[in-house]
Amino acid sequence: MKIKWYGQSCFRFTAENGTKVVIDPHKLFCYKPPAIEANIVTVSHNHSDHNNVCAVKGNFVLIKTPGVFSQEGIGIKGIPTFHDNVSGAKRGKNIVYNFKIDGLNICHCGDLGHLLSPEQIKEIGKVDILLVPIGGRATLDASGAADVVKQLNPKVVIPMHYRTKAMGILGFIFGTVDTFISVSKKHAKNYKKLDVNLSNIKDLPEIAVLQYD
Repeated sequence: MKIKWYGQSCFRFTAENGTKVVIDPHKLFCYKPPAIEANIVTVSHNHSDHNNVCAVKGNFVLIKTPGVFSQEGIGIKGIPTFHDNVSGAKRGKNIVYNFKIDGLNICHCGDLGHLLSPEQIKEIGKVDILLVPIGGRATLDASGAADVVKQLNPKVVIPMHYRTKAMGILGFIFGTVDTFISVSKKHAKNYKKLDVNLSNIKDLPEIAVLQYD
């Protein structure tokens, strides 16, 4: 499976059979709209930096609700969570999506804003690769994200939703990936894209930082 980051919380997973999954396509001034093809698109919540499905090309299946789904040989589970730490009172609901692709369990947290409950941890289950927001302000910050990493104990963490150079001066509202790495006290390595499978995941660092082109 290949994993490519398109800024904010938008990723594309490409399975070994060629199936493409796009998660949380955005509409933002600082990142190019992800005009990429997909067979499946998932949306964690209805905010413009996560729900720009019009940018995605192809005759895709759209999933934007909690539940259990199966498409193109990929298992998907959506677990209801919140965008804040006050049960959605400030920013509403959020969906954490689990994907079973090529034998790996990938968890995309969307704009998760709180630590997980024991019930949510059980629903999410085993995690090989965790994509978690770290930038704070509207999501988990570096410390909160590190705590969620401890809760789910993934093999590899991919940080998202944080300050990048593409944001310019407005990026100051978000925390940095370096802060998350420091708080986590884990080994990190940069990648343009991640090519991961059951055989090589054990050789990857604990934190894989994907670069935005």
